[in-house]
Parts: sequence; structure tokens; C-alpha cells
Amino acid sequence: MLQNITANVSMELTHSLAGFLVGMLVGFTGVGGGALMTPVLIFLLGVAPHTAVGTDLLFASLTKGAGGWVYGARGSIDWLVLRRLSLGSLPAAAITLLLIKDIEAGKGFETVLLQSLGWMLAVTGVTMIFRSRLHHIGQWRRTVAPERFKQVQPALTVAAGALLGVLVTLTSVGAGALGAVILLYLYPYRLTPKKLVGTDIAHAIPLTLVAGLGHLTLGNIDFALLGSLLMGSIPGVLLGSRLGVSINGRCLQNAIAAILMFVGVRLVLNG
Repeated sequence: MLQNITANVSMELTHSLAGFLVGMLVGFTGVGGGALMTPVLIFLLGVAPHTAVGTDLLFASLTKGAGGWVYGARGSIDWLVLRRLSLGSLPAAAITLLLIKDIEAGKGFETVLLQSLGWMLAVTGVTMIFRSRLHHIGQWRRTVAPERFKQVQPALTVAAGALLGVLVTLTSVGAGALGAVILLYLYPYRLTPKKLVGTDIAHAIPLTLVAGLGHLTLGNIDFALLGSLLMGSIPGVLLGSRLGVSINGRCLQNAIAAILMFVGVRLVLNG
């Protein structure tokens, strides 16, 4: 009896510590929620993949909600860009949930999920390696053809949001990681490093909430696990957000790249 209680307490502390560390990274860089937490839950803590994705989505919405409040209070959110992204991502998330419901009823869903997760992190890692190059291309296009670039910005941002809506709902990865790279290309001058992180976090809040509530209806949420993660993540993201708004842009970008490259390679190798 005592041994079981000790084991449960130890596991809860482990979950809370994982939540705190991921929360710090989310607040500090704007990424790391799905990119870090989902692989940790699956490969280190032994959580079933569909439960890890569903629980992580609700975890991300609540954790990033705390971080988003900090960035919003400091004026580090671009609301126009946020609206454009949400216009594509939220409907796409709802449609993806309907498709997941049908796929989950059949066999092989776990394999599909793990393969999608592996590819997502691998692709995200690769894009982050070339993030500076993509940023420079965006700057060049914005400079040589400013009117044409600005004409397609809204439509491309909505389309990017739709892509993120599908990927995040299926794997819980991409709201912060891939989203940051896309925003760097589409808004190479408009978004400073601080606004990039703040807008990225703010967009992830409604997206992960919608996707997480959808997974809740599918029974893919472990509330005991969610509670333990949140006990660590909320203070972690608040602390990380305060550090993030005071760090210089170069360090912020290097932190984003290092996190995604490490997690992407680790998950691909373990897959």
C-alpha cells in the first residue's frame, strides 16, 4: 500500500517536473509544447499515443494561455496576423477531428499517428535549420515586389493556418514550431522576435483548445496526467515568458532552432 502511494507520488512529481520544463521552454521561445511534450509522454513516460496527443493539446492550450497573457500585456501580439491564422486553422481543426473520429474506428490508427508525429518533427527540424534562409527569401520578396507580396499575404496566412490546423489536431505538433518558421517567411519585417513569439503563442491557444476539446469527445484525455503537468507548467510558462520578453532576438531564435532540431532527431531515431 505504502509502496504504491510512494510510486504514485513519484510519478506525479515526474509529470509536474516535465510540465515545468516544457512550460519554461514554451514561455521562453513560443515553441516546445507539442514538439517536446508529446514525445516525452509517449517515449519516456509510456503514455498511449492517442492519449498523449489529446492530453497534450489541452495542456498546451492552458499553458500557452498563461504565456499569452504575459505577451499580450506587454503588447507583443500582432492581432491582425493572429486573426488571419485563426481564420484558417480553427475550421481546419474541426474538419480534421471529424476525420480522426472515422479513422480511429478502424485498425492501424496508432501507427498512422506515430508516423505522422515522426514526420512532423523531422520536417519541423529541417525547416528550422533553414529558417534564416527562409527569412531572407521572405525579406527579398517583400523588398523587390512589395505590393504583390502584400497582396498574397492574407490568403497565404489563412492557408498556412489551415495547414497548421490539420497538423496540430492530428499530432499536437506545429502550432509553435512550424508556425514560427511560416510567420518568419510571410512577415519578415513586420514581426520582431518578441512579436513572433507572442503571436505564435496567442494563435496556439484557440487552436489547441478546439483540437483538445475535440479529442475530449473521443476519450483521448487523461485528466490526472493533465493536472500533474499543469501544476508544473503554469509557473514554468509564466517565468519563461518574463525571461522571453527581455532576451535579445538572436538568442531567442537560436533557442527555438536548438529545441526543434534536438526533439525532431530524437523522435525520428526512436520511431
